[in-house]
Amino acid sequence: MTKNIIAIYGAATDTTTATLTWALALLVNHPVVLRQAQQELQSHVGRDRKVEDSDMNHLVYLQAIIKETMRLYPAAPLSVPHESTEDCIVGGYTIPRGTRLLVNIWKIHHDPQIWAAPFEFRPERFLTSNKEIDVKGRHFELIPFGSGRRICLGMSFALEAVQLILANIIHGFEFQNPSNDQIDMTESPGLVNHLATPLELLVAPRLLPYVYGDVV
Repeated sequence: MTKNIIAIYGAATDTTTATLTWALALLVNHPVVLRQAQQELQSHVGRDRKVEDSDMNHLVYLQAIIKETMRLYPAAPLSVPHESTEDCIVGGYTIPRGTRLLVNIWKIHHDPQIWAAPFEFRPERFLTSNKEIDVKGRHFELIPFGSGRRICLGMSFALEAVQLILANIIHGFEFQNPSNDQIDMTESPGLVNHLATPLELLVAPRLLPYVYGDVV
């Protein structure tokens, strides 16, 4: 039981950390998007308090940013192994019963037949042409958590955690790349998709001092 708990905790924290890192790196590389997200937060939250769970439904642009982050950089680029329970044909290929299958989530998320400008960071796509698409396994063109009976058990918690943490981070602080170059978005190989190089940023508070308590 202890090993199972450690495995679940490790998987959840690793993937959530990876997604938050990708989101922050993308926002710093796209300051106009970051500023728009901060304006949304200021409009619905203000500068005199932190973001709360009850604010999430109003932060539609933030949710679009998270969807686009998960599309471009899914935390698990390959799904967990599945096994076909019967002979079937997929995309013209015969799949015998008992075949071990891995779904290439990264490839689906970057398919130019599905996504316009698939390698560009465009959160607005989830406010317009792809507005109805979510990440909960109901739309197969965007499945960062998988789909069906084997969908990630931690999906609901992960979404709430990523939304609340990212909202508070970009609401509470200004970020600047210490280099004049864009952040290197090279991906590292592995089961979890991490930024290949450490993310180093200059940080400054942007809210009223008392909001931070004893932290700042």
